[in-house]
Amino acid sequence: MTTLTATRWRGTDFGTQVLVLTQRSLRTLVSDPRMIVFSVLQPLIMLTLFSQIFASIANTPGFPAGVAYIDYLMPAILVNTAMQSALQAGVGLVTDMKNGVLARFRSLPIRLGSVLVARSLSDLVRTAAQLVLMLLFAVTIFGFSPAGGVAGVTVALALSLAVGWGLGWVFLAIATWVRNAELMQTVGFLAMFPLMFASSAYVPVSGLPGWLQAVANVNPLTHAVDAARALALAHPVSGLVGALVTSAGLAVVGWVFAVRGFRKPL
Repeated sequence: MTTLTATRWRGTDFGTQVLVLTQRSLRTLVSDPRMIVFSVLQPLIMLTLFSQIFASIANTPGFPAGVAYIDYLMPAILVNTAMQSALQAGVGLVTDMKNGVLARFRSLPIRLGSVLVARSLSDLVRTAAQLVLMLLFAVTIFGFSPAGGVAGVTVALALSLAVGWGLGWVFLAIATWVRNAELMQTVGFLAMFPLMFASSAYVPVSGLPGWLQAVANVNPLTHAVDAARALALAHPVSGLVGALVTSAGLAVVGWVFAVRGFRKPL
């Protein structure tokens, strides 16, 4: 008598699952490039409006001497665009949870954490594409030409991606718990607008009212923007390590709560 020993199939490893799921998300993005184009329109409109409305700030006493306002503004736009993309990561996850995609994933022999990591990585690639397009617009249309050159702007872009990636995990965690696209957007905008405007993003902190200066000085976005701006302008960099550590901490905390929320029944 021949005994057949059945070997239980254990599925692919975690890295392979992340790679396959990331490629799936990126194929969706490439097949519909309108997603990138329309996601660039909002920050491009903000760049156009702020660069024209606040251009006179460059002539005020508290503004850095010899710096064009577009060179001062653009690093902040990079960070803010990355932050807005982080919110869209959460909204996209809620959409997948509602349209049945994640229900199908749950029936497959894959780790649920790989779905979240793949979503994070695909959104990171999408954000990078947005920021590169924004830089091209800024250089060709608005004359963005900071003293830090290509090297400084590249590092500022990388910092913006790190900040957006860390915040993306926070919004992914929120998405797994609220599971409602409208509520997700409301929570995101309530969090983003104070961070954006109570910071050094558009005007020097010294030009803000006293109480708002106190808020801006403890606002983590201020430190991220200041670091990105210093890199682009070839100024002494401060707050870079703090911004990276904060982003890493947000990613870890977001990962923990996102996995817990993701395991709840749909």
